[in-house]
Amino acid sequence: MFSKILIANRGEIACRVIRTARKMGVKTVAVYSDADARALHVAMADEAVHIGGSPVSESYLRGDVIIAAAKATGADAIHPGYGFLSENPGFVDQVTQAGLVFIGPSADSIRAMGLKDAAKRLMEKAGVPVVPGYHGEAQEIVILASKAREIGYPVLIKARAGGGGKGMRRVDHPDDFADALSGARREAKAAFGDDRVLVEKYVDKPRHIEVQVFGDNFGNAVHLFERDCSAQRRHQKVIEEAPAPGMTAELRAAMTDAAVKAAKAIKYSGAGTIEFIVDASDGLKPDRFWFMEMNTRLQVEHPVTEMISGVDLVEWQLRVASGEQVPLAQEDITLSGHAFEARLYAEDPAKGFLPAIGTLHHLSFPSEAAPGTEIRVETGVRQGDAISPFYDPMIAKVVTHGPDRATALDALADAVTRTEVAGSTTNAAFLAALARDPDFASGDVDTGLIGRKQDELTAAPPPSSRAIALAALAATGATAPVASDDPWSSLAGYAHFNALARRATLSFGGADIVAHITARPDGRFDVRPEGGEAFVLAAGASDAGATVAAWPGHVTVFENGRSFDFAISDPFARAAEIGEGTSSMRAPMPGLVKLVRAAKGDKVTKGQPLLVLEAMKMEHTITATHDGVISEIAIEGSQVTDGTVLVRFED
Repeated sequence: MFSKILIANRGEIACRVIRTARKMGVKTVAVYSDADARALHVAMADEAVHIGGSPVSESYLRGDVIIAAAKATGADAIHPGYGFLSENPGFVDQVTQAGLVFIGPSADSIRAMGLKDAAKRLMEKAGVPVVPGYHGEAQEIVILASKAREIGYPVLIKARAGGGGKGMRRVDHPDDFADALSGARREAKAAFGDDRVLVEKYVDKPRHIEVQVFGDNFGNAVHLFERDCSAQRRHQKVIEEAPAPGMTAELRAAMTDAAVKAAKAIKYSGAGTIEFIVDASDGLKPDRFWFMEMNTRLQVEHPVTEMISGVDLVEWQLRVASGEQVPLAQEDITLSGHAFEARLYAEDPAKGFLPAIGTLHHLSFPSEAAPGTEIRVETGVRQGDAISPFYDPMIAKVVTHGPDRATALDALADAVTRTEVAGSTTNAAFLAALARDPDFASGDVDTGLIGRKQDELTAAPPPSSRAIALAALAATGATAPVASDDPWSSLAGYAHFNALARRATLSFGGADIVAHITARPDGRFDVRPEGGEAFVLAAGASDAGATVAAWPGHVTVFENGRSFDFAISDPFARAAEIGEGTSSMRAPMPGLVKLVRAAKGDKVTKGQPLLVLEAMKMEHTITATHDGVISEIAIEGSQVTDGTVLVRFED
């Protein structure tokens, strides 16, 4: 076994690997960028090495610097985590040439599966069913468009390198093919450095089911059952589960056999995932699944497999990479119960899941699960940490396990509901709504479920009258703890002759809220929002099942599984805002202006695409908020921050 390993990653997965290494008595080395100097994975590791600037190109993608850090610290091996360099065969070659062990598959295995088109040709030869489509080398638009017509619309354009939904576009009509191809190519080039694509038939009711495989260097390969990852938005996974709902013994046998056959075809060693697309339009049939791709690394959703199998996949990775055989034979791997994983992101579901940034001023996860269930939270952040624009905005993975699907799903909905984050917009309420959706709960899920129900799942009800009153009270500072030994200071509402009265002005959803707060002799407060219901509230951080978190310029109230963020009005900032008017559009997040589709003097209509903003590895189209004539527009290629004016209109 290794004595010390370096983890060439950050955040949640780095913390995950460190925990298992520590359990096994293996020392760990973390690497970090400027933005991650105080990150949790840095604090957890035995040693930490600075490797460069905040952009990934200056740090986590610098293989030579990472290898130098491993050699300087005396590490025996490098664990890549997922993302970054985890599926880069060139990096694997560099690691082995430096006399170190790469904790993962060989460079040849990664190359065999690294390009979707070549991988599918290889799988066809190995007897693994492959989805109908064009996987050839030609990339001319005329050829790709003609192949799309042959396949039949709708089709899916996919980047042949990488994954995660980047460089992927669904096309329903031939007239839209050219624009979709251009967008997919730009996104693929930015994310993977390769703009080549393939075209596949879009399955009408597709389910995304994948099989966890594990191989060693002695020719052994096993599977650890399947996961269902059909709950997706924009081709990115949201909730994963194991086993797949409705799975039949016949399909499981066929699918796991194909997965093991695929792993053995490339002499695979380590943890890997074979992803299949399944046509569920007529139930789950053993002849209606096709190979999509192989992820030659540990998956983000690996905890659900660990929960149902009792296996620590990271421990298996370390053992196999150090020269051991796969720890269990196939017949010794059993399935127990059901597990779910929900990805908690800093993003705004109401705005098309736009990524968000911010400081996590308040962060609380549930620590106890209902009887008979388990809860596991995988995170790489702590309260006070910042969600940076440089990296994926995932805050945590909330994982639950129960004896059956319904029990595990109830535990997930409860766990997500009890998760509290203030300082950044999150998808927590959306996750809870999805977990409670009748179709999802029944197992009737496919990759289009979220898209069909997006409005319903992202609907945000207004805050209750009590939530408004709690926010107003917290905004006055009357409930804040007093850092003083003076007994008079501890009397928050005390005044010599008259009851102490305060006035709070808040903003929620663009509307002002004014409330009057009067202290009572018993230490409580009368809170009366103008035009609303009055309440008597205690001077505490929570009341009647609601939790309140105050942070600079804001108050967040958590009530019934939802968070309501109230801004404390600043009269000076408000005056400046009114003076500027509404003749401008601002960047919703930091990013790069990738493409400009309008010019100064153009007459535009509401909803017309004006520019494309690239942020957090994805492209976001910015459309006109109203009809008008452009007086200024951002320059293509410019880097902008959150709130930067992108477009100005003539008055």
